[in-house]
Amino acid sequence: MSQPLLSIQGLTKAYPGVVANDTVSFDIGEGEIHALLGENGAGKSTLVKMIYGLVKPDSGTLVMRGVPFAPPEPRAARAAGVAMVFQHFSLFDALGVAENIALGMENPPPMRDLAARIRSVSEDYGLPLDPFRIVGDLSAGERQRVEIIRCLLQDPKLLIMDEPTSVLTPQEVQILFETLRKLREEGTSILYISHKLEEIRALCDNATILRLGKNVGTCVPRDTTAREMAEMMVGSELQTPKGAGTPLGDVALDVSGLSMPSPGQFGTALKNVHLELRRGEILGIGGVAGNGQDELLLALSGEIRVAQDAIKLGSRPIGALGPNARRAAGLLCAPEERLGHAAAPDMSLTENALMTGVVRRELSSRGFLHWGQARAFAEEIIKGFDVRTPGPENAARSLSGGNLQKFVIGREVLQKPYVLVVNQPTWGVDASAAASIRQALLDLAAGGAGVIVISQDLDELMEVSDHFAALNEGRLTAKRKTSELNVEEIGLMMGGAHGMEVAHG
Repeated sequence: MSQPLLSIQGLTKAYPGVVANDTVSFDIGEGEIHALLGENGAGKSTLVKMIYGLVKPDSGTLVMRGVPFAPPEPRAARAAGVAMVFQHFSLFDALGVAENIALGMENPPPMRDLAARIRSVSEDYGLPLDPFRIVGDLSAGERQRVEIIRCLLQDPKLLIMDEPTSVLTPQEVQILFETLRKLREEGTSILYISHKLEEIRALCDNATILRLGKNVGTCVPRDTTAREMAEMMVGSELQTPKGAGTPLGDVALDVSGLSMPSPGQFGTALKNVHLELRRGEILGIGGVAGNGQDELLLALSGEIRVAQDAIKLGSRPIGALGPNARRAAGLLCAPEERLGHAAAPDMSLTENALMTGVVRRELSSRGFLHWGQARAFAEEIIKGFDVRTPGPENAARSLSGGNLQKFVIGREVLQKPYVLVVNQPTWGVDASAAASIRQALLDLAAGGAGVIVISQDLDELMEVSDHFAALNEGRLTAKRKTSELNVEEIGLMMGGAHGMEVAHG
């Protein structure tokens, strides 16, 4: 057997109260696509940060092609041939593609030469890019291309990809997979992190599973079912979400002729949006990132006020009301951006529970805050949604992304909303946690609430929603029964095939 590209030997990293990685060992072969799987908080992010030089291990070693490898910083990792595409893009909207790529290079060539290289490499790998386009004008899929091309210009030996398909349409996912397979054929190794297990089965050669910081096993994904991999990750049988199939009730939310400019220079204006949501209904809204999802949530939450009659909760016009008044009336929202929008990073979980729960959970009276009740509410969220944290006094930023997501969704669900709007409810969340979040949304609808799920995860939308509509360039298609759609039709609706509405009545 040939020597591995990277041998990970007994890596351990501990933080106060938690061992993130506990003597983890495995090898990544030359020209192999190797999946790294695990629940949220299993230690995946810490492990790849050690490989990329962002975190120093407490013990253990890395060996690259037989030579000890201990990068003190990302620059050293890049020099050794390790490149990484992060889940959250690190691009400047106001700069062009070539300018963004130049910022990530140690010694960038003249802009004209760099632009020529970007065109050449992007076309070679089936990811065409105009080097002079402004990043703020790009779709999410095109932004990811910028990040990938930036890495490929380094001629990497190992490419680390963290949740690379979370913002892509099915068609864009296929293009990405073709690119990754071509890289594999050329000898590049890829360490691939994703919670989308069917994608792992289609793409990856081998998989290593982490649970609570330990390597608990390996598998060949194409020979293993998605359920089997999920159960290896959680160490128990996986429960499939089930809806109650209750009949729909009265109109809970009516949006009529909603048009609104985007608050940001590179956002998307809403254009004459109409939707009707009934009690007991889950409406799934799909769309490629950047097509008006954030703006729709801002309009529904009251963070941006609109014409009074443009939004009605039941029969009550609420378009001109602010967020707190809408919460009091029963319209609750959970935005996509967890840290900074859904939660204050440096505040404790108790404080974060208090901020949105103060009205509906009656956590204050006569100007005085009830800290004991707020703490109890935070503990209820932590217990009910299996949030992995030492306790409610820990800061929001101390949680892994998936655990913070469980906290944010739990905080809203437990306030018993009349209507709940969630954007990307299970983004970056493992299979078990995603199943529990989806079950909570199904249970909420079964109890009579109206639920809007805005998501780029088509499997999720098809699993939980009664009806589906797609956002494209700020316009919302007519809603259709989800049971009458297939993934390809949904992908076309998301990509802007507005003729779909006419063709299907």
